[in-house]
Amino acid sequence: MDPVRNPYAPGAGQRPPELAGRDRELQQFEVVLERVARGRPERSMVVTGLRGVGKTVLLNTFKSMAMQRLWGTGKIEARPDQSIRRPVAAALHMAIRELAPRHRAPERIEEFLGVLKAFAMRDPAAAKGTSHWSPGIEVPASRGRADSGDLEIDLTELFVDAASVATDLAVGIALFIDEMQDVPASDVSALCAACHELSQSGGPLIVVGAGLPHLPSVLSASKSYSERLFRYARIDKLDREAADLALILPAREEEVEFTREALDALYEAADGYPYFVQAYGKVAWDLAPRTPITLDDVKVSAPEAEEELAVGFFGSRYERATPAERDYMHAMAQIGDEPVATAEVAEALGRKPSSLSPARDSLIKKGLIYSAERGLIAFTVPHFGRFLRAQPV
Repeated sequence: MDPVRNPYAPGAGQRPPELAGRDRELQQFEVVLERVARGRPERSMVVTGLRGVGKTVLLNTFKSMAMQRLWGTGKIEARPDQSIRRPVAAALHMAIRELAPRHRAPERIEEFLGVLKAFAMRDPAAAKGTSHWSPGIEVPASRGRADSGDLEIDLTELFVDAASVATDLAVGIALFIDEMQDVPASDVSALCAACHELSQSGGPLIVVGAGLPHLPSVLSASKSYSERLFRYARIDKLDREAADLALILPAREEEVEFTREALDALYEAADGYPYFVQAYGKVAWDLAPRTPITLDDVKVSAPEAEEELAVGFFGSRYERATPAERDYMHAMAQIGDEPVATAEVAEALGRKPSSLSPARDSLIKKGLIYSAERGLIAFTVPHFGRFLRAQPV
């Protein structure tokens, strides 16, 4: 089989050739776009799920859908301990640049850019001498708008002004936030407050976030009304039909088929997780001598796919953990693959739960585990427990 024609794409955030099994979420976002375009009240949207289920791919697809409707769009990736002030400013600058050529009043654009510049430069956490930040904005910074230094006030004013510019063009603005669970707690509060103001005023600006399964609890801990503020979409592994389509349709474009037995084996190996479907499909294609791809081809290729996952998908994350954190994860893995009680982990390690809090909190911060609910923890990566059980302790 020609590896150049291989259609499968097991990359971080890389869109697969067939986005199978996500029709419901795409339809939900289509409704959001249409309602906002018609001036109807609509909630912002949050997509949650484990690593490798395609959250970033879905977020990028949403962004493309908004751009096709001539919306202004901007995207950021949140990082722990980094304020969203400057990333949001850069993202909204990009969104306004997309709208500016169609706006009939250049002074309105300049007025907003002055507010945006003031917002970006008013960063209380910035080191002295580094506050003169400008993303190529030539207009002078405005005064008295979005520059108080209080992110909740400033972000609300900035969003309202950005929405006003979009209203002039009868379109909307969409701000996309990946890894949203990593937004600092105080910034989450400000973000929710700004979205709340927009939902009340009906401004055509929405925030679309993607994050790990515990993101809804992060938002609700910040603002009690966040449960009603966002439209939540939890995505998981693909069912058998969708997983088969993700393999069959791209191959058919290249006049390649799979036997039923090969599809059975691939689904069992990938367990329906989109990243794994692409990873196993790619190696099976590369090692198969001809079409159709058979069960024997899958058996030959599976060890190589598993080795690649062990190094790139699992191993790279495992290497980020300290010895104490690895001990904690190994104890979790030995207990089982379902969410486990922190008390059980402490018992397995012969330690007091309080003494393990630093390791647990650090693993959560690194995005390796998450708190499924009070007293329970789970891996953010599917099959990570199985990987750990194969590693030496």
